Amino acid sequence: MSLQADVQTSNDTEAVLKPERCVIVVDEALTPGKASNAAAVVAFTLGQRHSHLVGAPLRERGGVVHPGLIPIGIPVLKASAEQLSALRAKSLPHCDVVDFPVQGQATTDYSAFLDAVHTFEGESLQYLAVGLVGPRNRIGKLVGGLALFA
Repeated sequence: MSLQADVQTSNDTEAVLKPERCVIVVDEALTPGKASNAAAVVAFTLGQRHSHLVGAPLRERGGVVHPGLIPIGIPVLKASAEQLSALRAKSLPHCDVVDFPVQGQATTDYSAFLDAVHTFEGESLQYLAVGLVGPRNRIGKLVGGLALFA
């Protein structure tokens, strides 16, 4: 089992004990369209990994049902490329991390994306976005001081 899987299991246990927080941090240099894409890609994976964060379905008075949404919200914050890499590294031991390497917006071919990432090692990867899920106080310490992406 990987460290990330261990953190995931630990976070699932902590979720029952402590209020959770979910944030996405994107590269402040991205255009709004690229930033939205990066945040959406990360959010989709966070939702899959943390399905317990999805709230109850929304029901209209007339009976129409809408899918549940995340009741704790997901702030989208901004950071420099260097801050994203540092945030990712600092966060790995403390919470679940979903990262989106820059190679993800260089192609629409997922196999090419996999191959491109495979040519890098560890700290040499750069990121467009990082998503974090974990205990509210821990996430707050990790992202404290970062502004909303606007």
